[in-house]
Amino acid sequence: MSPKTPAPVDSLSFEQALEELKRIVESLESGQAKLDEAIAAYERGAQLKAHCEAKLKEAQLKIERVSAGAKGVSSEPFEQA
Repeated sequence: MSPKTPAPVDSLSFEQALEELKRIVESLESGQAKLDEAIAAYERGAQLKAHCEAKLKEAQLKIERVSAGAKGVSSEPFEQA
């Protein structure tokens, strides 16, 4: 895959999406991109952020199910630190 055609967001693991998001943030913070490139990067970053949030929510639900299975009947929500 060439650098100009990024992988579809839905195909990325949490770690891959987070790493790409970090690169985008660093690039935008540098202020070196042209306006059109910065807008495209921002849009991609927003998609990556949503993808990461969904992956975290999915993991949270799995933790709740595992906890519920270990305790039998009850389930306690996952508490964020």
